[in-house]
Amino acid sequence: MNKMKRSVFFIVLAVIALFTVTTVTGVHSQYGDIVTTYVHGVEDIRLGIDIQGGVDVTFEPADGVDATEEQMDAALETIKYRLITQNINDSETYVDYNSDRIIVRFPWQAGEKDFDPEAAVKELGEMAELSFRYGSDVTYDENGETVPAGDIVLTGSQVAEAGVGATQDETTGAAKYMVTLKLTEDGTDAFYEATSELYAENGVISIWMDNTMISAPTVNTVISNGECTIEGDFTYDEAKELADKINSGALPFSLQTSSFKTISPTMGQGALEAMVIAGAIVLLFIIVFMIVLYRLQGVVASICLIGQVAGMLAAVSGWFGFMDSATLTIPGIAGIILSIGMGVDANIITGERIREELRAGKRLDAALTSGYSRAFTAIFDGNLTGIIVAIVLMGAFGVSDSWCAQLLSPLFRWFGATTEGVIYSFGFTLMTGLIMNFIMGVLASRLMTLSLARFKCFQKKSLYGGGINVK
Repeated sequence: MNKMKRSVFFIVLAVIALFTVTTVTGVHSQYGDIVTTYVHGVEDIRLGIDIQGGVDVTFEPADGVDATEEQMDAALETIKYRLITQNINDSETYVDYNSDRIIVRFPWQAGEKDFDPEAAVKELGEMAELSFRYGSDVTYDENGETVPAGDIVLTGSQVAEAGVGATQDETTGAAKYMVTLKLTEDGTDAFYEATSELYAENGVISIWMDNTMISAPTVNTVISNGECTIEGDFTYDEAKELADKINSGALPFSLQTSSFKTISPTMGQGALEAMVIAGAIVLLFIIVFMIVLYRLQGVVASICLIGQVAGMLAAVSGWFGFMDSATLTIPGIAGIILSIGMGVDANIITGERIREELRAGKRLDAALTSGYSRAFTAIFDGNLTGIIVAIVLMGAFGVSDSWCAQLLSPLFRWFGATTEGVIYSFGFTLMTGLIMNFIMGVLASRLMTLSLARFKCFQKKSLYGGGINVK
């Protein structure tokens, strides 16, 4: 018989069981009202707007303006800022530089009844009002909202460009990042006058986006040439974010809505419940079918299928520490179901190969080893093809900064991110499902079957489709 130890079956079974349980429940600790999450469970899965319901809108520059990448980044920063001011924190925003589009998706907020999505979208697309003001004092308008109190030094139209600069720290040698500003001719005169007045007393010139102060640097020199820097303890990303906000207030165009749709949360939730119930029923029938047709091999295959499903849910929820969580959409659930079908196919191929070896008169250990080896080539080819298709879908319809999009950028640079929420999710769940099929349907299944074959009570060919006992 094979050299596989009997304990291997129980070790693999325990690993799959523990993995499945933690995938479903997650691992949390609670101290008073503070809950700490160590491992994410299915409750932590972020649902797409096609399930949870929400708004999907695409913006583009009005009047056919051909915006630069820097201008599109600045416009995106304005949209992100306005989403936050509307208490919309669970949003997805992408830039399609090739077609000058900004795609924004955000779900319905829990308990919302009076939310007006059209008004929210209209406000997102409005031009930002940028102003530089004397001091950082505030006052309140008739609605009780905070507004700046200082007189205006500059407006967004007087800022020619904001960027990121860097110098080297003389002590540590590390890079020190700053925001650089270039002003227009009339902005240069106004800024010179203001800095001359404030320099002696180390006064402050605050920077406002609409009615929110985004920075309040101290004046430490007189600026006469229209070029200055905003220094602070910035990282590169922080400096770029501030520069993008300033640039957004100086954009020469407004945004217009090119597509807009809303999805009712009731419709999405109903679709989710229907697909989950259908998936559970199908999985149950598959398990019964596998056990009836392949007996002991079917039991092992069913355990591995459950582990495969758990692996896909773990990848989506962020269970794996090296992977971020992903948004699950209805096509993403379809990807899970399709990969389960591929997993069933892999187990059927293996079961049939083992049957053929047994009916050819081989001993059980030789038949199992040969059956798995012969089945692997067909399983590998089918799953590898599916993984390649999944990567292509993720690269063509994913966000531009994802690894698969960068890998395939020479081929798919004309694709944008406009369909990312649905097609990307399908590709992601399909890819992770096929990878888990290799782990569960090939590796774990082989280990468990060869281990069970060491037990005398399981050394019957009839348990594997052969029909006679083996000594």
